[in-house]
Amino acid sequence: MSDIIQLLPDHVANQIAAGEVVQRPASLVKELLENAIDAKATHIKLIIKEAGKTLVQVIDNGVGMSATDARLSFERHATSKIRTAEDLFQLDTKGFRGEALASIAAIAHVELKTRQKKDEVGTEIKIEGSTIVSQEVCVTPVGTSISAKNLFYNIPARRNFLKSNAVELRHIIDEFHRVAMAHPTIKFDMYHNGTEVFNLPISKQRQRIVNIFGGKTNEKLVPVKEETDLVTISGFVGKPEYAKRTRGEQFFFVNDRFIKSAYLNHAVNAAFEGLLKEKTHPSYFLYLTVDPVSIDINIHPTKTEIKFEDEHALYAMLRSSIKHSLGQFNVAPVLDFNRDSSMDTPYEYKGKTAQTPMIEVDRSFNPFAEENGDVSEKKETFSSKSNYTPFKKETAGSWENLYVGLESDMGTSKSEENDFSSVEFESAEVTGSLFETDEKKVGHHTTYQLRKKYIVTTIKSGMVIVNQYRAHQRILYEEFLRNITMASAVSQQLLFPLVLSFSQKEIALLEIVKEQLENTGFVFGGLSPGEVKITAIPSVATEKEVAELLEKLVSDLENEVPDSSFSQTDLLAKSIAKSIAIRSGVELAPEQQQYMVNSLFACTEPTVTPDNKPTFITLTVDEIDKKF
Repeated sequence: MSDIIQLLPDHVANQIAAGEVVQRPASLVKELLENAIDAKATHIKLIIKEAGKTLVQVIDNGVGMSATDARLSFERHATSKIRTAEDLFQLDTKGFRGEALASIAAIAHVELKTRQKKDEVGTEIKIEGSTIVSQEVCVTPVGTSISAKNLFYNIPARRNFLKSNAVELRHIIDEFHRVAMAHPTIKFDMYHNGTEVFNLPISKQRQRIVNIFGGKTNEKLVPVKEETDLVTISGFVGKPEYAKRTRGEQFFFVNDRFIKSAYLNHAVNAAFEGLLKEKTHPSYFLYLTVDPVSIDINIHPTKTEIKFEDEHALYAMLRSSIKHSLGQFNVAPVLDFNRDSSMDTPYEYKGKTAQTPMIEVDRSFNPFAEENGDVSEKKETFSSKSNYTPFKKETAGSWENLYVGLESDMGTSKSEENDFSSVEFESAEVTGSLFETDEKKVGHHTTYQLRKKYIVTTIKSGMVIVNQYRAHQRILYEEFLRNITMASAVSQQLLFPLVLSFSQKEIALLEIVKEQLENTGFVFGGLSPGEVKITAIPSVATEKEVAELLEKLVSDLENEVPDSSFSQTDLLAKSIAKSIAIRSGVELAPEQQQYMVNSLFACTEPTVTPDNKPTFITLTVDEIDKKF
């Protein structure tokens, strides 16, 4: 049998490596932005076309590369970041593997322009599918400009699996946010299809967060600061009252590198224990600085996972520092053990010894003795000296005097009570009953609510058990679909407009479905950067449900931005129906139960919810008989 194992060509190996390094246009953006930061740039510009499918270009004013370095940078495992294996544990750069540019060049048309400050002219290299098309001298500013066009042009299957432009753009913006927040000392610009999306000047951490997430974010932030030998923690957490139902504003940075850590996230949630509403998540922007020797970054291709040397100590410090900040800024309730200064001994009494108080007792005083003239005279003398008129006090007799004249008084009152000559009575008799009888209250109802969760009713063949939450979902879903596609729904006007705060990215998502939302009954006063003004809401919703409803809708849109208008409408109707539907635990009157059952069976598809979960089950008489 002949030998069958062979070494793969470089361009094939690069395409395989690209599958891990470049998963979508956002991965490309992350790698190129991090290269620009490692080049010590102070101004980075990101240019996107068609959500990165057509063009991703990063321009920086960093140190640039020589002609040799520019050519060598596209080779596999070629890097300027490390020299030996020990350098992996002393990393102060973003990249270190030397795989990114080689992987990008394998699946896109890449064009590189670069120049160092000492050179008069720069170098231009064009590569298509790992093959160098040209390398020549060019005129270009100091720094590097690298563009990747037609991503996955030679891997059609990968290109077909890319999501819609809206979804891919959202992922690109997420990566842009992470890099920009980690480096507030660098100016960032972002353009999409010729339109400026972000213009972030050099600023401090707090201002960078506000510039990204909107002006309303500033009032929501609580600073966190803690320095220990193990870790330095800085950044901000959101106030509990601004907690969201989504996890969109949760960021950990370790040595200016964005990471994901469920363990550290649990530490933050533990610090907020007892302060958050149910099913809400706090916002946080936390920057951890640790010794590079104590962490391992080389775990995952995307470098978003880190192993810490002492995770338990880090957990405790993070939790306690956040709790301390929440208490320090009067966000969390605290017990005040500070000493009250008014209880302290005055300074002039500090050296004095305590004296025994003098008590004088009138041993001849008898409280039961009759008052005599001498006592009266003393009282008069005292009252004249004190310049006030005392109340007149009559001397009380013995206890027998209490009953003197009682019989004569009772006789008089009885004669007065029996004198009815001046009293008038109603001539008409009262024939009605003051209280309704039980027979009138109790009607004949065919439904019964079980555990405030299920509605039980009868049918010819047996009985039906309806899940009230799922049934109401189906009813509202079909109602919203009719309103959006056929006619506008009924709105209830708000006395005062409702103003809700959203980030720029979330407002862009609401813009996509604004027309459908208006058909469901919403009336918008305006969608301005940072806030949404609502003047009317659907008649089936209450004002307090609107904020939660829109947050849930934004979360659903973030996870699945639909392409067609029908799928947009479908997603919108599903999301609103879930938010407004009557949940388990709500008691329904018999009339409401009957209306729910009738409305459910009037739907076009009453058997399942919009998510294909059953809304009711049936028990036939035969099945009930078998139970006995």
